[in-house]
Amino acid sequence: MGSDPQYAKYPSLSLAQDIFTLTNPSSADSSRHTSLKKIQDAVSEHKMAPLYRYLAHPIDGILNTSGEGSTHKSSTPGSRKIPGASSSLKRRPSVSVDFPWDEELYKRLRIDNEKELDSFQKEEEEATEQAGDTEVQAAKGKRAEFWARVGDKDKAIAAYEAVLEKTGVLGTKIDIVLAIIRMGMFFGDRLLVKREVDRAKTLVDTGGDWDRRNRLKAYQGLHYLTIRSYNLAAPLLLDSLSTFTSYELCSYSSLVVYSVLAGSVSLKRVDFKSKVVDAPEIRAILGDGEEKLSALSGAAASGPGAGDEEMQDASSATPAAASTVVNLTALGSGQDAAQEAEAAIDFTPLAGLVRSLYVGNYQAFFLALAAVEDNFLSQDRYLYEHRGWYVREMRLRGYQQLLQSYRVVGLQSMASDFGISVDFLDRDLAKFIAADRIPCTIDRVNGVIETNRPDDKNKQYADVVKQGDSLITKLQKYGQAVRLRGSERG
Repeated sequence: MGSDPQYAKYPSLSLAQDIFTLTNPSSADSSRHTSLKKIQDAVSEHKMAPLYRYLAHPIDGILNTSGEGSTHKSSTPGSRKIPGASSSLKRRPSVSVDFPWDEELYKRLRIDNEKELDSFQKEEEEATEQAGDTEVQAAKGKRAEFWARVGDKDKAIAAYEAVLEKTGVLGTKIDIVLAIIRMGMFFGDRLLVKREVDRAKTLVDTGGDWDRRNRLKAYQGLHYLTIRSYNLAAPLLLDSLSTFTSYELCSYSSLVVYSVLAGSVSLKRVDFKSKVVDAPEIRAILGDGEEKLSALSGAAASGPGAGDEEMQDASSATPAAASTVVNLTALGSGQDAAQEAEAAIDFTPLAGLVRSLYVGNYQAFFLALAAVEDNFLSQDRYLYEHRGWYVREMRLRGYQQLLQSYRVVGLQSMASDFGISVDFLDRDLAKFIAADRIPCTIDRVNGVIETNRPDDKNKQYADVVKQGDSLITKLQKYGQAVRLRGSERG
């Protein structure tokens, strides 16, 4: 049996999302004001002097332009590359951020931090003199959580490593590594996250309990999402839906969004139907009233084709159906009582994307894709950087799905199906054809698209010839090197 997770409270990744929203040019003004209030409240409540300096300092702060020393002056994000800063913060266009620097507040926070550190030091010294190793480790763990709470990345990681070095319990080791992963995610350090995910996987494989193994699955899926490996992220995130407990990583609503987006762009049609369209966990969120009831009661799990007759064409990407606005805390009966209630989210665009792609309503599919970009891809710190790539890949998926059913398709007919102009379709398809993503040719004179489905055996033969040529070239180079070394020996 595994013990309860430790070191799971800090850092708060929802705060990192608020920082992103504050500097995101796609965010609404009301969202920015709400995020600013949350950041200011968190800084004051948790005495986050290091994070406050990291964000708002007039010289070093990533949200302020270098040289702005006024206490209450509005500032814009600079283009300087701050070590450890989130890549999304560094690459986004400038947007006005009203996050003033208050020197007096910073001094008060520093004093509070020093007092708290002194108490940890005294506790550790007393534990060393009067208690055993367990109490000493507990005191060191409090110091590590303190640095994670106040937002000092380097000191938090160093403190976690110090605790990890003296820890013998496997479950605690895994919890510490997961905490380090969250520190990397908070500050957008992907190299750190990749290294620590591999480290956690090694620890879990040596005998980690079911709960930590399941939690790591969500961590891995989210990491793959941030590095655009949606094909690797999709199975991990979809598997996590039914047993999700990593609320320190993201909310369940966010997990649903990530799972559906990753599955829609990467899964084959058969897997897309079974794991996304017909998945009870997803139908309970994206379906209509009857589908939600059947999914929650277990009827949706009766077979891959259950409920197909209830699927409707997506009509519009504009949110209209109130039944698609879901508060997921009402669905998760197994959530911890301390888990904060999630805000209601309108899943209408996401539901429209899934339905229209599956049933082949391509005009509604493009409308839903545009709405998904506005409401989800452009508003999430993990998805923002890849939004252009995602929209392009989903357009490609729609084109491929339609073209694979026909030998010849009229340009005007296909453009009408997608609700776009012939010129746009011509330009868009040309890019994919040039990149060998769609096997077809465009005949503008006759106004048709001819598909060229390669025979599987011919394709395999071509691949063998291509790979064989590469192998022969490498062998020739190797042979020349061996002969050269032999002549040198003679």
